[in-house]
Amino acid sequence: MKAVIQCGGMGTRLRPFTSVLPKPLMPIGARPVLELLLKWLRRNGIQDIYITTGYLGHLIRSFCGNGEQWNLNIHYTQEMEPLGTIGPLSLIRDELNEPFLVLNGDVLTDLSLSRFIAAHRKHQGPVTIATTYRTIKMDFGVIDEEEDAVQLFREKPTLSHLVSMGLYCMNPDVLQFVPSGVPFGFDDLMLQMLQNGSKVHVYKHTGLWLDIGRIDDFQSAQAIAWDENSASIEASATAA
Repeated sequence: MKAVIQCGGMGTRLRPFTSVLPKPLMPIGARPVLELLLKWLRRNGIQDIYITTGYLGHLIRSFCGNGEQWNLNIHYTQEMEPLGTIGPLSLIRDELNEPFLVLNGDVLTDLSLSRFIAAHRKHQGPVTIATTYRTIKMDFGVIDEEEDAVQLFREKPTLSHLVSMGLYCMNPDVLQFVPSGVPFGFDDLMLQMLQNGSKVHVYKHTGLWLDIGRIDDFQSAQAIAWDENSASIEASATAA
């Protein structure tokens, strides 16, 4: 299976560090997050990689090369103008002729890709979103109202939501929704698919997931001993 890693963003949440480094090259310990991600894909049997680049893309190309150091085949796209999270897929339509993975270049997880892909193939839908639960501590009193009258008041509650992990399994027919040459995000894709009546599935992951674009997750990742073995990662994360 081919994988597309999205590395074209500007990493605004990690400024000023991303003023000189693209977000996928931010260090986790001694290694860039993109290297950890590539090695995780290789451990899960993925060898053919497409990296979408834009902002500071030349640094990513210089670091990864053709991928031979990790026994990978790496190809690149270059965005002259930002195309969003899904728009870059329009640049490689002809290459994505079978089910493929799409993932953000700032994700670290111990998700089993074999189980994720098996779940996608089982329901035979066009898109499966890897998801997990995240709790959010609100800094405000939250009000539920009806006709301008308070029904419930909760002082700074902790809310739990099922969220996208920035990792998707897609079938090639999804590309019919993706326009060429204009910015197009995953939210745009979902809107069009749901309006079209297409069924989108989720896969719920209960293990480790970090979004390195968030400062809290970036700092948390530094405390984990990122091993070549995903089970060791999970154990270290639990201990932390």
